[in-house]
Amino acid sequence: MVVFVLLVTALAAVQCVEAVECDVPPSMWCSSPAVAKSCQVEESCERYLKKAAQAPAPPVSLTLYYESLCGGCQKFINEQLWPTWNKLSPIMNLTLVPYGNAAEKKRFGKWVYECQHGKQECVGNLIETCTLYVLKNISAAFPFIHCIESRVEYSDDPKKAAEKCASKMQVDFSAIEKCAEGSQGNALEHEMALKTGSLNPPHTYVPWITLNGVHTEKIQNEATDNLLKLICDTYQGPKPDACTSSTATVCTRD
Repeated sequence: MVVFVLLVTALAAVQCVEAVECDVPPSMWCSSPAVAKSCQVEESCERYLKKAAQAPAPPVSLTLYYESLCGGCQKFINEQLWPTWNKLSPIMNLTLVPYGNAAEKKRFGKWVYECQHGKQECVGNLIETCTLYVLKNISAAFPFIHCIESRVEYSDDPKKAAEKCASKMQVDFSAIEKCAEGSQGNALEHEMALKTGSLNPPHTYVPWITLNGVHTEKIQNEATDNLLKLICDTYQGPKPDACTSSTATVCTRD
């Protein structure tokens, strides 16, 4: 009887030691082989880590804060973002926020916008915001927005540019126009204002670029110099062919 009591006491002591050794939250149990062993979850962690290794890497999130008639924004969209997205869209999560350096005031229950490059820029911002809403997904919306931003012959008339692009790309512009000229577009543009206003650090210029939610001058400079390379370097999964064939910025001498 005494021996049995001593054995039970010893086992309880061992369990207490093991509990102390596993004094980490469940989210950390698989953080190292030693922790997994002390928490007695080695087999479970092995299965979890094997499954995690096989899971695809998350896409790189890039958000562009811009305004429709900004020359620097158009340059970035046409020379960096569009060609990069065409090659790397499967590993990119692209978000466009057409608002930029605009300001808003509420008058008689409606938002009134003042844009850096005048009333036509506000028209362009609304059209592109409504494009994102009406066409539902970035894969459909971005080609149309790129077309608008690349129509230099209508650089001061975004509605005319949008009409030309809609005809060329067989996009129903009437739905976008109705949105842009009505209460729906007014409310949607306010959402763009809120997104822009919530930036931390606050934006001081446009185009303003965030990578996986982060903005630094280093990220900004790399994005405007060679966005394709930046996305390739940031992506944690197997690199697409475009990353190995298109990142060189110079041609070396044979």
